[in-house]
Amino acid sequence: MKSKWIVFLLISLAMLPLAFSQTEGKPLTCNQITAWLAGGLSNPRLGRYASESNIAFAPGSENLRALRAAGADDSLIDTLRHLKNGNQQPAASCTADWTAIAVSARNQQYRKAENEIRTLLHSAPQDPALHFALGFMLRQQEDWDNALDEFSESAHQMPGFSDTHAQLAYIFYRQTENDNAIAEARTALSMDPHNAEAYRYLGLALYGDGRYEAALRAFGEALTLEPKNADTFYDLGITFRDKGDLRAAAMSYRQAIELNPNSWEAHTNLGVVLHDQGKLDEAIAEYREAKHIAPEEPSIRGNLGATYCDKADYDAAISELRELYQTNPDWRGGHSCLARALMAKHEYDAAIPELRIAIQINPTGATEHRVLGQALLTTGKVDEAVRELRAAVGLNPDSDVAHHYLGTALYQAERYDEAEREFRQAVRLKATADNHFALAACLMTMNRNEEALSELEIASHLDPEQKLYRARKDELIKLMKGNVQ
Repeated sequence: MKSKWIVFLLISLAMLPLAFSQTEGKPLTCNQITAWLAGGLSNPRLGRYASESNIAFAPGSENLRALRAAGADDSLIDTLRHLKNGNQQPAASCTADWTAIAVSARNQQYRKAENEIRTLLHSAPQDPALHFALGFMLRQQEDWDNALDEFSESAHQMPGFSDTHAQLAYIFYRQTENDNAIAEARTALSMDPHNAEAYRYLGLALYGDGRYEAALRAFGEALTLEPKNADTFYDLGITFRDKGDLRAAAMSYRQAIELNPNSWEAHTNLGVVLHDQGKLDEAIAEYREAKHIAPEEPSIRGNLGATYCDKADYDAAISELRELYQTNPDWRGGHSCLARALMAKHEYDAAIPELRIAIQINPTGATEHRVLGQALLTTGKVDEAVRELRAAVGLNPDSDVAHHYLGTALYQAERYDEAEREFRQAVRLKATADNHFALAACLMTMNRNEEALSELEIASHLDPEQKLYRARKDELIKLMKGNVQ
């Protein structure tokens, strides 16, 4: 794939002078503009392109009404209104079947738009704008290989159109072929240094390559050319977050939302950043707004449930996650969170199946094995608890908590020697009062009272406010004195 595309790029670059001579001065048809609107070209970009190339149709009310339905904004309409038909041939109006494609795309009915374009291609197989629009519909459906083919065909038919190479850059970025993505974006910019979308996709490719500073510069160039592009601010947010600059990430996402309040993705990602900053109430507010915009999107409920868990609002977490699983029973995330919420409400039997699902999804999750072991222990399933807790210790031998609960399970199974070893390991890893106290209890059961007393002394010293430790210490001293007498 890589060598093929290096050859393709060399051919494209070699054809640049010819390509410009082929496209320069050709007036745009109404259907061309419609197809490019459907294909995601920005209004500022099309306005500039129309101004440079002129138009091949009369910008009357009927055509402008069709273009507005296709997604043309007031600025583009105003630009077109002041242009004159520069075609020597009779003017052609926007046709309803082309406009229908753009309307379907605006409504995010990409499969429908795809079928409509394929119908038109039967009679116009050499139309680069139609291939461009079809590539965009396939891109939106994440059919990357076929989208690549359509954009390549569009580039072959109209090699001087930089936006096609920009789209190829995005396809390569999504396929994690960052070198090819960077090369295509730079090809687009060599054709048109004022192509904001090409700068944006160059930024994404650089971001995908881990070159955050270079990516930020590319996004800055894109915003210089199109300062009101919500998608570019969104991409800035992603880059700043991965770079570790949460404040700048939040500012970028807020700017994206200001420009496009209906972007559930921007609201969600802002929620993630706010969560990372510990601003849980603000994160919840963003997730709720995202949920209002896209109520069927499962990831929003997953994030919302997790944030409620972290906020210890367990009733809300349970409500969100159960609703998530009712509508998306195969959703893989959130089961650990739901189990945590159920255990906080002492609903251990209900938590156990959630933890089992979490372990099926992530068999190497030490925490899930440990929490399942705790739940099983609480419900009296001691042998099962020992198995899960051994798995937890095996996966994370440095967890004092896992050793502590394994020791507790072995103690309940009356396997005291094994329990002692686990409690001593817990103490070695983390010398907490609770770990020393558990070891003391095990030693007392084994009638090793002198050692147990020493552990209780340490526990009492580490947590002098805990009356239980001192009480057990006093009881043991009395018992030892009684035995002496």
